Amino acid sequence: MTVKTYAIAASAAVALAIPATADARSMRAVGSSTVYPFAKMVAERVARANPRLGTPIIESTGTGGGLKLFCAGVGERFPDIANASRRMKSSEAKQCAGNGVKQVTEIQVGLDGVALGTGKGTPITGITQRDLYLAIAKTPFGKPNKARTWKDVNARLPAIPIRVYGPPSTSGTRDALGELLMTPPCEANPAMAAMKKADEAKFKAICTGVRTDGAYIETGENDNLIVQKLEANRGTVGIFGYSYLEENLNRLKGLQINGVTPSYQTISSFKYPGARPLYIYVKNAHVGAIPAIRAFVAEFTKESAFGPRGYLLSGGLVAAPNNVRARSQQNARTLAPLNFGALK
Repeated sequence: MTVKTYAIAASAAVALAIPATADARSMRAVGSSTVYPFAKMVAERVARANPRLGTPIIESTGTGGGLKLFCAGVGERFPDIANASRRMKSSEAKQCAGNGVKQVTEIQVGLDGVALGTGKGTPITGITQRDLYLAIAKTPFGKPNKARTWKDVNARLPAIPIRVYGPPSTSGTRDALGELLMTPPCEANPAMAAMKKADEAKFKAICTGVRTDGAYIETGENDNLIVQKLEANRGTVGIFGYSYLEENLNRLKGLQINGVTPSYQTISSFKYPGARPLYIYVKNAHVGAIPAIRAFVAEFTKESAFGPRGYLLSGGLVAAPNNVRARSQQNARTLAPLNFGALK
């Protein structure tokens, strides 16, 4: 097998031995379970169109877990792409830079929503963000959570036990749940708003920490498992990416949040409070050695893929606005490095 070895600029030169184009190792992407089905669809198209490049390997590890693997270093054993259901954090960028991953391209590939679903027979049709916060927060407004039923958090809701299946701490969906749905009602409390200024770490723990007493049940990085749990356990609620809800509307129903139903229209307009962008991150140092990377990002950002009539919409992706898609397509072409300093 012909081998191409090249040096990568880092704190110390790193030799990356990877087969040449005809025999190149398969591209590897890790990360978000929400982005996973879309990345798989793209990978299948790339494999059919470019059989010599091999089928890109897509792994569902969760956004946090994926970025940890992605940022661990440069070389054949490290992933080429990280899929993410939230933006990279400054702490992750610091890890990347410290391990020699100094040039990364950020590409927004669409929109999704943190959706709440339940079985069709469950007597709940909608809740508010405050209801959700009071139901699943470990210490709502700084006090131990004693709510056992939905009626305990809102007298207008039924007296059924609070049992919520949701993502683990490594998941971008979990981060988005805390940021988009739990923090706003928490921060609306004057004492919490004051705490944010005085002790942001404590504020974040109170506003985004979830229960560990069995009311909130982590289900790992498998949103399909949540769907199965909801069907098997009447009255339970699940939290997952909108695409999984849309795929299973024959088995589940979506819950309104603040009176807004999760849908393509409400997510694309950001009327739905759980709407969020989805990303892929490219390790630029690997592009020259793994030709499938360029093929993958080019396919992902075609109008026929992620546009308003693209095939990814059949999997539940919501197309980003025109100007965002144009920027994504430019980034896919130029692979312009992300400014780590702009991250939070």
